[in-house]
Amino acid sequence: MSPAIILHSPQLGENIGAAARVMRNFGLTDLRLVTPRDGWPNPAADTMSAGAFEAGVTVRVFDSLPEALDGITWLAAATARLRGIEKRVGDAAEAADIAFERLGAGRSAIMFGAEKSGLPNDAVAVSDFLMTYPVDPDFKSLNLAQAVCVFCAEWGRRREDSGRVISQDKAKLGEPAPRDELYRMFEHFEDELERAGYFFPPEKTPLMKDNLRAALIRADWTRQEVQTFRGAIKALALGRGKARVDRDD
Repeated sequence: MSPAIILHSPQLGENIGAAARVMRNFGLTDLRLVTPRDGWPNPAADTMSAGAFEAGVTVRVFDSLPEALDGITWLAAATARLRGIEKRVGDAAEAADIAFERLGAGRSAIMFGAEKSGLPNDAVAVSDFLMTYPVDPDFKSLNLAQAVCVFCAEWGRRREDSGRVISQDKAKLGEPAPRDELYRMFEHFEDELERAGYFFPPEKTPLMKDNLRAALIRADWTRQEVQTFRGAIKALALGRGKARVDRDD
């Protein structure tokens, strides 16, 4: 149940291998790649991994972020820019604290963007937490594998702290909603808003959707809450009982 590390559109195999190496150093083994530029497997990654793949780091490759978030219930996005999206913001230590505290309540993931451009806005919008490092503002360039290392070291510190009590508070509220269910809820909500003519003008639709998702994600949904909200969307769109309307989709 240790956090997964997600590399979104990584470019260099060397960085993937180096990231895997430092993950294994600190007890992390779940590495997920979203559309790696040079494909997978990559011989350059093997060279830089120093045997991390043979030592237990597993790699899965996905065509989209929603697929990569399978089973994830809490997501931190590493970013140097806060993007103007209202999110909880903290450093690697705080991200590791939250991930550790949620060990009894689902799976967490830490997501890093491409070497050149970082994370796209739609990926940041569906994160729960923005993780940023206190780098010198005059030189913010941080290698991808180095960025992964900063978080992994913080995670390793907590992993060694055997006296810490894992919080079960969130688990008591209900099973956290995995990201695939949240994506389906977002799409259901957005489809009905589209039908109602909410997204106007058309060129602002992507930004409006990102802002809606960023607002909704802060609720830290349980599976039951997702089901309830989707039922409410359906009732608003179609009605219930005598108020139900027939609609050809």
